[in-house]
Amino acid sequence: MYTIKRFEDKIAAVTGGAKGIGKGCCLRFAAEGARVAVLDLAMSEAAEVAAECERLSGQPALALSCNVADPASVDAAFAAITEAWGGLHILVASAGIYTGQPLTEVPLKDWQRTIDIDLTGVFLCNQAVAATLMKQGGGSIINISSMAGKTSWPGSAQYSAAKSGVIGLTRSVAMELAPYKVNVNAVCPGNTLTEMVLGVAKEVGGRDGLSVEEWIALRAQDCPLKRFATVEEIAGVVAFLASPDAAFINGQAIEVDGGMVMS
Repeated sequence: MYTIKRFEDKIAAVTGGAKGIGKGCCLRFAAEGARVAVLDLAMSEAAEVAAECERLSGQPALALSCNVADPASVDAAFAAITEAWGGLHILVASAGIYTGQPLTEVPLKDWQRTIDIDLTGVFLCNQAVAATLMKQGGGSIINISSMAGKTSWPGSAQYSAAKSGVIGLTRSVAMELAPYKVNVNAVCPGNTLTEMVLGVAKEVGGRDGLSVEEWIALRAQDCPLKRFATVEEIAGVVAFLASPDAAFINGQAIEVDGGMVMS
């Protein structure tokens, strides 16, 4: 599929790798020759993605259980990668959830769970790989934020707060790891056709009396390109940021949103 194999000598770990953008990133890195570790709690789906990665890359792949909100689980998953392959070159912190309600109706448990997974989970994974990347003198971290980290809308306080936090975290980690030739950037997807977004369409659209299809068609009009992104389009930008072509890009939060934030 991809004639240029930019990652044949690289090891990539992707959290939330069993579905959505995370899965797209796993398959893109594998198609370009990387050994891929698929980290997720959905182990049957993770195993399927790992098998597809092996088919694409001709390299071994790992499916590892990882709860990004649990420090012990994160440490165990990255220790398993080091034990199996001796190191790591690329982290994509993609695991995340969406919850959203009007401000006065947000349960504290939903706020905390969203922050725990979408922000603290990214922090824990960045922290877990930092020493390895610093010691080897280089690598790439790509944190998946969202257009919600740069703009917002009603009924999304916890999600916007978490995704904004990912951008701030990314900048801080980028400054700290830059002397070790570790590039750290965030990708801010717009509406993307994933299982999570279909769930949002069902929940939010249902509150507005819209079917999933009607909600997606309506939200597509918010974008200057009048459509949703595909996971492959997001994964392509992630792969670029992990490649030598992006060696001088650091601490950035790159919108891949069809122009939504701009508009």
